[in-house]
Amino acid sequence: MRFSLNQWTTRHWPLPDLAAGCAAAGVTGVGLWREPVAEYGAARAAELVRDHGLTVTSLCRGGFFKEPDAVEVNRRAIEEAAELGAPALCLVSGGLPEGSRDLDGALGRVADVLAELAPYAGEHGVRLAIEPLHPMFCSDRCVVTTLAQALDLAAPFPSEQVGVMVDTYHLWWDPAVWDGIARAGAEGRIALFQVADWITPLPEGVLTGRGMLGDGCIDLRRFRAAVDAAGYTGPIEVEIFNEALWAMPGPDALSLTLARYREHVE
Repeated sequence: MRFSLNQWTTRHWPLPDLAAGCAAAGVTGVGLWREPVAEYGAARAAELVRDHGLTVTSLCRGGFFKEPDAVEVNRRAIEEAAELGAPALCLVSGGLPEGSRDLDGALGRVADVLAELAPYAGEHGVRLAIEPLHPMFCSDRCVVTTLAQALDLAAPFPSEQVGVMVDTYHLWWDPAVWDGIARAGAEGRIALFQVADWITPLPEGVLTGRGMLGDGCIDLRRFRAAVDAAGYTGPIEVEIFNEALWAMPGPDALSLTLARYREHVE
């Protein structure tokens, strides 16, 4: 099964219950987040997922390169990913510094920090996965908004050190995304494929507006076919930020997510 449950899809499900629930449902992959892992303890979390026969498909998240301590913080994130056995550390680059309008400068900062982090990631067997976010997040969360930008940032580094993420929620709008996926495959850069749907109207704050698979307007199966054609055979993480989904009991949310995955993605 390529299906992997990103921890934030069932955000309030405690990690031990999530691990047991995934194992009971036959799910073998989980994408973990640094905050709940830190609360539980990285070593304990690594042991927990192994004991339940689970593979950690990614760790979210690193990035936010505008911060002055970005190198130090991201090195710790790389170490945590290695301890968990996560092959990819998801990077959300961060937005503009407060009061700044210098988008080119912010992108240059991303490139500079990547140059410091990439060798360190390689030493730890972790791949940095640059995630482009939808342009509505450009000012505050992520100055990298297209797959082409992410690939250009990754290009100076070995593909085993720096790759890119393909996330349907963030990339569905871009008419160049199909060429970008093909390029990413040809360059061996696809580190992770994530799926969620786009629904409107967006909620206030927009961050929790990701839709359950099949509820929105994204051609999810076209994306899956494109990454498959590009040579990607890795896990497919379902990552949905949605208040209604978070309010459901963990087992019910997982059951619904699995059913929709099989209907709209698999």
